[in-house]
Amino acid sequence: MPHALETRLAELGLSLPDAPAPAANYVPWIISGNQVFVSGQISQNDAGLIRGKLGGDISTEQGAEAASHCALSLLAQLRAALDGDLSRLVRLVKLTGFVNCTPDFTDQPKVINGASDLMVELLGDAGRHARSAVGAPSLPFGVAVEIEAIFEIS
Repeated sequence: MPHALETRLAELGLSLPDAPAPAANYVPWIISGNQVFVSGQISQNDAGLIRGKLGGDISTEQGAEAASHCALSLLAQLRAALDGDLSRLVRLVKLTGFVNCTPDFTDQPKVINGASDLMVELLGDAGRHARSAVGAPSLPFGVAVEIEAIFEIS
């Protein structure tokens, strides 16, 4: 029987990608007690990396879409950490989002809303979370967004 998250993904016409492999010397997730700490997931989709600089060559709306792809990768990493058993997910605790942007760009929260809104849409109240949205002068591989997460599990 599918978990409610998988059912909700299907209803929205979405699916989780395979958990992306780390790009350097780190692990994609760590379980400590009843929490899963997921390393930063960069913006990418089936076509590849979503690159660009907010306030420059991509719009706030495109950045929010990039952030939603980060959210799907975060959930894919969580699924891997839980050996596929998403029924162990209790709640999303925190997102920390980094936005590749120009110095005068100030809509980082609107960009990271792409991930936050999707998490609430998928998880309901369990998707409501604490959050930071930070601007950065550059991100790995020139991607538009990188987001890390902390989840509570049973």
